[in-house]
Amino acid sequence: MHRCRQSCITYTWSHHSLNICMLVQGPDQWREVHAECGNTRQSPINIVTKKTKLDERLTPFKFNGYQNVFDSTIRNNGHSVQVNIPITATVSGGNLKEIYKAVQFHLHWGTDGGPGSEHTIDGEQYPMELHIVHMKQRYNRLEDALKDPSGVAVLGFFYEESSSTNRKYDLLTHSLRSVQNANGNTTLRKISLNQLILSEGNLTNYYRYNGSLTTPGCTEAVVWTVFENPIPLDREQLRAFSSLRFHDGKPMVDTFRPVQPLNGRFVYRSSGAAVLASTILLFASIITTYVLFHLN
Repeated sequence: MHRCRQSCITYTWSHHSLNICMLVQGPDQWREVHAECGNTRQSPINIVTKKTKLDERLTPFKFNGYQNVFDSTIRNNGHSVQVNIPITATVSGGNLKEIYKAVQFHLHWGTDGGPGSEHTIDGEQYPMELHIVHMKQRYNRLEDALKDPSGVAVLGFFYEESSSTNRKYDLLTHSLRSVQNANGNTTLRKISLNQLILSEGNLTNYYRYNGSLTTPGCTEAVVWTVFENPIPLDREQLRAFSSLRFHDGKPMVDTFRPVQPLNGRFVYRSSGAAVLASTILLFASIITTYVLFHLN
């Protein structure tokens, strides 16, 4: 991640693409090429849970089309693997002001299953992070969405190491063998967005803040949703991503941007977490009352 190399980042959706090429000397130098990478609303961040603010408006999301199975192309774009979403899949609710349509998903990881997520929780870095990128449904071009301060919505999901294999990820991890080199691509068949995220279990506990793309030009146009509960993958599934290679042929490892300063921004938490906590407290109260009653 910190080596000097030519990096070409391609954001693709439908029949359109946005290609950004620059000489990357490492995340600390991105601002020398793209000034916005040094601005005050950058991503990722470290989420300090005790400092998050409860927002009752952060209700459960409504996912449309996430259950639909599709075929697509998985591509090694030289800095990650990306899968374009060729179907109509949208997300709304959760205090999003408009409906957002899914564009693509990609991942960030460490080295051989080691720490590699972009966001961290109370300083903890997970092995990997999934980003499902959406733009407002009314836009046809990502360039236009990126001009809107809330034009892009990214759903972020953490991964954790599990002792058992997550079979829902077999097709994805097996496809990595065919995209080892930069610009390599292959067909990824019969996959759905639900297949990727439903093993996460609880989609009501999440964090929300306003931030940016985590790659140059770091455009500050992203409404971030980071889900609390991680998706399980076994060690070999996590390590499979480290077998890929960058544009320069070196191992594609540590593909995350370091956390950025919060600079006075607030991070909000959903009411789902609060409901869970309230339920636990209520249950504890009932047990305590029961015990005291029988002791007396």
